[in-house]
Amino acid sequence: METILFYCIALFIIITGILAVTARHIFRAAIWLLFALMGIAALYFWMDLYFVAAVQIIIYVGGIVVLIIFSIFLTQQARQKMAQPTTKQSVFSVAAILFGIAFIGSVISKFYFVENTQSINVSIENIGTQLMSVKQYGYALPFELVSILLLAAMVGSIVIAMKQTSESKNN
Repeated sequence: METILFYCIALFIIITGILAVTARHIFRAAIWLLFALMGIAALYFWMDLYFVAAVQIIIYVGGIVVLIIFSIFLTQQARQKMAQPTTKQSVFSVAAILFGIAFIGSVISKFYFVENTQSINVSIENIGTQLMSVKQYGYALPFELVSILLLAAMVGSIVIAMKQTSESKNN
């Protein structure tokens, strides 16, 4: 039953990810991205990593997707269709996908994976200590970089929205 559940969750993530990339309307693409990220949270729940699943929902679903949707509405482009990719862009995209699959396959093939029967200590204290650590295997620097990236995205969306409103007033 666990294997069937895993494949159902994985299929859901793949389908919603493909729909997010191929959607013609930008708002629909953001909604499909929301579903794909929820599927990843479901995968974390399936692996009994409840804290990571909650962080996935709070940060990515509650933060980033809402920021993307806010930016779409702020720039008033919710109903616009995205441009049809040219043949050159499509060929480059397929080549990039094939290269990415080959690269990931070569990296994975170099490692020998064994089943871990030991329990992983996923207490909130250990997770918090590792998140805020600046030592080896600490995540303080990536955490700060993500916060700067989110701030830049928010400022960028406001600047784009202000340019469009000032341009429409001048016309």
